[in-house]
Order: sequence, then C-alpha cells, then structure tokens
Amino acid sequence: MNKEILTVISNRPLTHDAYELVLDGCSPVKPGSFVELTVDGYFLGRPFGAGDYEDGKLTVFYRVVGEGTKAMTGLKAGDEIKALTGLGNGFRTERAKKPLLIGGGLGIAPLNYLAKYFASAGIRPTVVAGYRSARDVILREELAKIAELSITTDDGTEGYCGNAVSYLKNNSADYDYYYACGPTVMLKYLTEFDVKGEVSLEARMGCGFGACMGCSIMTRSGSKRVCKEGPVFDAAEVIL
Repeated sequence: MNKEILTVISNRPLTHDAYELVLDGCSPVKPGSFVELTVDGYFLGRPFGAGDYEDGKLTVFYRVVGEGTKAMTGLKAGDEIKALTGLGNGFRTERAKKPLLIGGGLGIAPLNYLAKYFASAGIRPTVVAGYRSARDVILREELAKIAELSITTDDGTEGYCGNAVSYLKNNSADYDYYYACGPTVMLKYLTEFDVKGEVSLEARMGCGFGACMGCSIMTRSGSKRVCKEGPVFDAAEVIL
C-alpha cells in the first residue's frame, strides 16, 4: 500500500453517467488490483479498479452514483487527489493460455487493463462485455483492437440480447480459464455455470486495507476481506 498524491491529467464523460479519469504519479499497479481515491470534502476513500496503467499514468472509470462520484466529475487537469495505491490481490494471469474475460457494466474496466496485459504478452483474449443498453457501452474500440470482442445488452440495442452469462450459455467460447468482474448477481450465475476461473468482487469498503473488516464475505474456507484477501477470488471459493 502506498499513500500518494496523484495529479489529474484528464477527466471526461464517456456516456450519460460514466467517466474516464486519468491520473499521473501513480506507483505500479497490477491488473485486478485497485486504488482508493479521496475527494476533497469527503472523509472516506472510494475504491476503483485499475482500468489501465502505463509509466505512472493510472486510468480509472467511474459512474456517477452519489454525491462523492458527482464531485469527482468536477476534477480538472492539474488538480490533485489523495490516493492509496497498490491495494488488493490481482488476477493470476499465469493460469490461462486461452483467457476469457467476462465483464458486466463498469466491471469491464479492470478487464480492459487485463486484456492489454495479455495482448502485450502476445495473447489475444476473448472478451464478453455486457451492458444495460447501447448508450452504456464503453471501451468498444479499445477492446476490439486487442481482443475477440462480443457485446451484449439487456435490451438488445447492441449485440446479443441478454446478459454476458446468457451469451456464454448459448454461444461456444474457446477458453481454458476465465476472469470476470461485474455485479454480484452476474458473478453468482457465472460461478454456477463454470468455476474454472476467477471473479473480482465489489464491496463497500471503509479502509481499503483490511483493518475495519467492513467488506468481509463468506467463502468455502471462512470469512475473508474483499480488500485484503481479494478483490480477486477463485470462482469455486466464493459463496455468492
């Protein structure tokens, strides 16, 4: 864990409620790990998965869901923000030769960084990205360059009509191991369908480094903390 002051490079809207925030001055982060950002005027930090990282530049994607994230939309180039970086355990990339990445909503953000990691190693992953509607789709062009991309929407306005797990049940995918991030209900149905993979969980976090126990979940080996033992867990381990 590192306490850092990061500088805003850019902060731009991608959809009606989703934003891309690029920050400079960040220590190296691994695919699947996360950072906590503290907005001025708010006591608790907010966790965000690393959406991309290169040469000290960290990209996070966020959705406006409350006053804190609404305040984040006002960040502009040159502003500074307090951060805890290098938090959590990331994806175990050595487990896959033919990786499948499954994202739901903004859960596609950390998988974007993971897809770039695989691409840099000469592996073109398969990506299934699920969204509510065509107006919620992000990272389409970026992922299509480096992955075999399939898009699903709940209302059928783009790609397959249905969610990402439904797509997998109805379409064959060539993979030996998967990595998934998204809403808990999506991960629940995914782990019931196949346990040969890893899931990145979302949780409300107080501290972000395991002290407050506020993000504890039950697993088949007992209680574990999403921020400390996770956020990435074996799909066969979690009880959702």
